[in-house]
Amino acid sequence: MTGPKTTLRIRFLRESSRAHPPTVATPGSAGLDLRADIVPESLTIEPGARAPVPTGIAIEIDTPGVAGFLYSRSGLGAKHGLTVAQGVGVVDPDYRGEIVVWLLNTSQTPKTIARHERIAQLVLLPIVTPVITPVDELGDTHRGDGGFGHTGTV
Repeated sequence: MTGPKTTLRIRFLRESSRAHPPTVATPGSAGLDLRADIVPESLTIEPGARAPVPTGIAIEIDTPGVAGFLYSRSGLGAKHGLTVAQGVGVVDPDYRGEIVVWLLNTSQTPKTIARHERIAQLVLLPIVTPVITPVDELGDTHRGDGGFGHTGTV
């Protein structure tokens, strides 16, 4: 991985997850591939259905101001229709429980994932904590309150 580094402490909750830890696919990968730590050996998700998939790990990020974000694996989503159900999952810096990835089957056919199959990627990113300041008006911009499609279709 390129960029700043931090220590990621991983607690393996089961021996099966220790034998199949999160991995970085290539030196330039942005995230760690997380694996399904399911029993029995596979899980089938029906079309349009969601399912919780345990990873068998819990984490602690060493750097303050950094959180974990769970993203779909591009091949699993684009080719097979299995995506992270809520779009992006958030692993708060103070969470110490098992990381469970909810997968959604967006395809028209049942999809089966195998035990230890790569199911999502964990990306560590900085977070900014907002200080809420109530105001009566917001600053003007060229866009203003123009919403979806306000710039046209071409």
